[in-house]
Amino acid sequence: MQRTFEAMKPTVAETAFVSEMAYLVGDVTVESRASVWPFVCLRGNDGGVTVGTETNVQEFTTLHGATLGDAVTVGHGAVVDYAEIGDQTLVGMQSAVMRGATVGDHCVVAANAVVLQEQTIPSGHLAYGTPAETRPLTDDQRAQIERTHETYVELAERFRAAGLGRDETA
Repeated sequence: MQRTFEAMKPTVAETAFVSEMAYLVGDVTVESRASVWPFVCLRGNDGGVTVGTETNVQEFTTLHGATLGDAVTVGHGAVVDYAEIGDQTLVGMQSAVMRGATVGDHCVVAANAVVLQEQTIPSGHLAYGTPAETRPLTDDQRAQIERTHETYVELAERFRAAGLGRDETA
């Protein structure tokens, strides 16, 4: 469902997949070949939400005032609140990236990790634990980001081809 709030309405690229069971409200932009899966909430009030090109946002995720770069994967049940996520980054299931945090390019935020307010995760690092600690990524972890991203671009195309997704803004 896409809803207008205080004259701000979601903008979704024609080539994006947005589940009809996702909720987009206010200043939300979903770029080309991105995918937003069921039970996702993208709330763009008091700060916009941007979902970059070929980025996927998986089930039960909440984004509020968040900016996601290109080729990002946000795993099931994650929360990104007024934070920035760089290109080709994987945000793991049930993790949280809090207000004012920045996660660089080519990063992994491990499942269940908590990136604290105003914390910066440098490019090419793994963030793990609560609160998040960091270390450089391995080559295998870098490859995982690419595989996951490509899998979701292809899956979204299959869902679009089956006539699923899309919902008019009200």
